[in-house]
Amino acid sequence: MKISAVISPHGFGHASRTVAVLQMLHRIISDCQFDVITSVPEWFFEDSLKVERYAYIPFETDVGVVQLSPFVEDLPGTVERLKSFLPFTNEKVLYLAELLKERKSDLVLCDISPLGIVAAKLANIPSVLVENFTWDWIYEGYIELEPRFRDFITLLRDAFEMADYHIQTEPVCEYRSSNLVSQPVSRLPRMPRHVLRDALKISSNQPMVLITMGGIPQLLNPLRPLQRFNEAVFVIPGASEQYEWRENLLLLPHHHSFYHPDLVNASDVVVGKLGYSTIAEAYHSGVPYLYIPRNHFRETTPLAAFVEWELHGMRIEEADFIHGKWLDVLPSALAIPKKQIETMNGSQQIAQFIAEKLGMGISQPQ
Repeated sequence: MKISAVISPHGFGHASRTVAVLQMLHRIISDCQFDVITSVPEWFFEDSLKVERYAYIPFETDVGVVQLSPFVEDLPGTVERLKSFLPFTNEKVLYLAELLKERKSDLVLCDISPLGIVAAKLANIPSVLVENFTWDWIYEGYIELEPRFRDFITLLRDAFEMADYHIQTEPVCEYRSSNLVSQPVSRLPRMPRHVLRDALKISSNQPMVLITMGGIPQLLNPLRPLQRFNEAVFVIPGASEQYEWRENLLLLPHHHSFYHPDLVNASDVVVGKLGYSTIAEAYHSGVPYLYIPRNHFRETTPLAAFVEWELHGMRIEEADFIHGKWLDVLPSALAIPKKQIETMNGSQQIAQFIAEKLGMGISQPQ
């Protein structure tokens, strides 16, 4: 059995969600093989996927939104990239379709690459769209700022509607007709909290705050005020080129050896931009979330509502984050106990759905 995953390279959220589903599929269908088709760095899957039978195939699958920083989008730059990507050329679609057939794919899993869906249709291979938003919906939110997005919306909506199966994952931005609405999808922690803290050299009774920007390297300026808040240890991936302690700051390189779900699970508070994968990991670990909104990104409103309702979320303005004013609310967040979550991980729901559609039946993961 072969599943080809065609993944958007916009941040690491789509790759994280796909990895969570593939991990669970491997537990349900032990002989399942995977092709990972994307321009997300190969090391991400080497670190995360941890299954023997998969191949990494580099390919430009999507544009997404070009980012100038974790909080600032480059809308003209995004439009220029879309102009070179859409409408899909026959050559590009045919190449991917032939690749899927050569690789003997039984199913194409798309998060949220429209090109993968179109190519799967041409190859006569069933496709599954997994999303909590689609790009046509995101780009609609930018039309007032950049009217040229209007040129791509119908093309993208038509492509997404070609999927044979449609799965939406909570928190969903816009509910549409679908085959399944799953619980939040996250990768599972590998290490107990105390083991990961020992590896970080952080004692079990020290408050630990994880600051994460969802795969986009950090800026150093917002980190300086943190050294004055010595009641907590701040762990910040992407803030250094090497593993480095600066007083109460643990700075990690962009590509480091610690598994992100383990970092989230070992934390007392997570701070970062609103991004799907970190929200899902914090949700299943029951960790409070202080979020920095991306004010023009349409996903912000539904994600913020979910975080505030489910994760004791508190909003931090970007300026307050940069200047350290958000530290005034940190003691209140650290006082919130972890929430006990008994909800099934959405990755299991999706894996069981796919196994059933592939005729493998449904079994509990081992």
